[in-house]
Amino acid sequence: MGGLPLGGPGPLLILLLALVIDATFGDWLDRLLPDPAQLAKRFCNAADARLNRTERSPTDRLLRGALVVGALVVIAGATGLLIAWIGGHGRGWLLELLAVLCGLRGRAAWTRIRAVRRALDSGGAVAGQAAIQPLTRRHAYGLDEHGVARAAVEATARAFARKLVAPVFAYALLGLPGLLVWTAVDGADAALGSPGVRHERFGLTAATLDDALNALPARLAALLLALGAPFIGAASLRGAVRTMARDARKHPSLNMGWPIGAMAGALGLSLGGPHRDGGVVITEAWIGDGRARATASDIGRALALFAVGGLLLAGLVALLMTGLASL
Repeated sequence: MGGLPLGGPGPLLILLLALVIDATFGDWLDRLLPDPAQLAKRFCNAADARLNRTERSPTDRLLRGALVVGALVVIAGATGLLIAWIGGHGRGWLLELLAVLCGLRGRAAWTRIRAVRRALDSGGAVAGQAAIQPLTRRHAYGLDEHGVARAAVEATARAFARKLVAPVFAYALLGLPGLLVWTAVDGADAALGSPGVRHERFGLTAATLDDALNALPARLAALLLALGAPFIGAASLRGAVRTMARDARKHPSLNMGWPIGAMAGALGLSLGGPHRDGGVVITEAWIGDGRARATASDIGRALALFAVGGLLLAGLVALLMTGLASL
């Protein structure tokens, strides 16, 4: 955990403050504060264009990709250590709070997904396709209205795990260096971790490290979504637990099947499934055994579950802070 600032709040109180500020002003801060994951993504995209040449051998491309990710992790960790050191002196904790806010993007992700619901309500499938395109790796313009809604619900589960739970987990466990390393790996995976021939070797390190770092946070996110289900109308805790336990491993990702399974089971939906990429049908397993014909209202229910899960996460941080204070 991060060091205890002299004369300032401890790391868990900083984290709790950051969660409250992000939930309240996250949309506004998203436009002002740099996003470390996006910076890492740009770094990796530039390295990809320069170093990932098709004429090089698979081993050479693997080593070059590993060096890119390794350099990114070192830069992120060193930056986190420096800011944490500054945060341990006087009012330097305010800089650490700002750094934590840079890594938390829960409210911003929530708002982008809400925009998909509004687009579906106002403009149907065409407007929904444009709104969902940045939030899914699927071919957005091959999705009908129900496909857009399913993709948005899946994006909600992913965002809860990756933009809220994972950075909170990383900071609580390893302080600011852990948080910035996670956001760097998140950006590297977004740039290089997609399946395909180009990144099969060059992006292998990014994808593998992302899977390793997200293993526990993804499962914690699934648990929080399941526990939040009783607070959402017609959502099911039992369905969430049953579906994630049965179907999580069917998802192409080692980790994202857990929160997506919890979301599908809680809301009584079937997510994932076959989809078209141009003229090619991509076969993926269904997650859940509920309705596949998701609607804009299901996106609203998913966003409500996201919000309740965020409250439970904040409560968990407060409980941990209280428990440590009493020791």
